[in-house]
Amino acid sequence: MAGYYKLKQSEKNQEWYFGLYAGNHEQILKSEGYKQKASAEAGIASVQKNSLSDSRYECKESDKGNFWFVLKATNGQVIGQSELYTSAAARQKGIESVKANGSSTTIKDA
Repeated sequence: MAGYYKLKQSEKNQEWYFGLYAGNHEQILKSEGYKQKASAEAGIASVQKNSLSDSRYECKESDKGNFWFVLKATNGQVIGQSELYTSAAARQKGIESVKANGSSTTIKDA
């Protein structure tokens, strides 16, 4: 099964969020909040455009041994963030999953 995006509006703050999911339904990237649905949709388009480029990924590590990454647009703005991983190798697998699924055009309203 191919990856897909879920787009939803938060009941708590009324902002729009999207997540990128792998074919196994695991979330592999989550967005920041957007005030408008159209802005969240533009964020999805940016992931679709930027997810294949290695230079758009910034790998992070905390002093507590957590690893994660952010995906950035060409202007340097963060488009999405991964979950926390327990190793750099697991983080790299997450990046590969975003590369494999990021170009998906399937968007589901949650």
